[in-house]
Amino acid sequence: MELKNFDEMLAMIPKDMPPRRVVLAGSDGENMLKGLFAAQEAGFAQPVLVGDRARTMTKLEELGLDKEPYTMVDIMPGQNIASAAIDVIRYGEGDILMRGNMLARDFLMPVMDSNTGLREGKGILSHVSLASMQDYPKLLALADMAVIIRPDISKKRAIIQNTVTALNALGYEKPRLAMLALVEKGTFHMQDTVEAQSLVFEQQRRPIADCELWGPISYDLIMSKEAARLKRYECPWCGGGFDGIIAPELTTANTLLKSWLIHARSEVCGAVIGAKVPIALTSRSASERESFLSAAFCVILGRMLKKGG
Repeated sequence: MELKNFDEMLAMIPKDMPPRRVVLAGSDGENMLKGLFAAQEAGFAQPVLVGDRARTMTKLEELGLDKEPYTMVDIMPGQNIASAAIDVIRYGEGDILMRGNMLARDFLMPVMDSNTGLREGKGILSHVSLASMQDYPKLLALADMAVIIRPDISKKRAIIQNTVTALNALGYEKPRLAMLALVEKGTFHMQDTVEAQSLVFEQQRRPIADCELWGPISYDLIMSKEAARLKRYECPWCGGGFDGIIAPELTTANTLLKSWLIHARSEVCGAVIGAKVPIALTSRSASERESFLSAAFCVILGRMLKKGG
């Protein structure tokens, strides 16, 4: 199965499913609140707000949301907001964690704490974005734009596995992933091309995950059949066939996704994969729609985790 757009993703959430408790860490973020309460109105989320009560109440009143149902967890002075939100989940009072109005580093460090965080054993956490673009025929995944800054080859292996897990949850069987690089051949002075080539060879001999892996491959070839024709690049998935892109490092992925948002008017959402619960993670500049879709994405991921457990 392939999803053409986010409406098809939203249709995957059963209408009779009880709403999931989404714990918002940093609960005075405008668009995060609007997106989360929109998810409540759609029937699949129940807001649990963690943050400064006074600032949160002020923001809710500004947005006209103060009369809507929610649970408020006020933080103590000096208390880490993300740690407090994680405690809500660890005590069984939440199903999904969501980043609100706080820096990514302050949010992620407690999440990845091996003693009190949400990591699953020694597993690697990574971020998967989904994008709906006018010129691409289906939802396209992109990893990792938020968690692993400069992944080595072992972490790229984990990113591939987590991306496949996310796409499997959306119904993609044996997804097709492209290892993004500047050029299409392994070049010794471009480490990412060498690593991409090595991972593709490894996938052919001893599969990293149940997927098709292609690379190194440049962006124009991933997105355009005509570019592939002109460059005489033989790949059946160029120009709309790939399900996901694995970026060489965080800056490339982050810039690419924000370019899609700003210049291509795309819709996007994102989640951290590999934790005990799904984690909705978007930019602090994310729109209401992006926050709403990220919550929905996490609800779908959570259903898969529950079945797996």
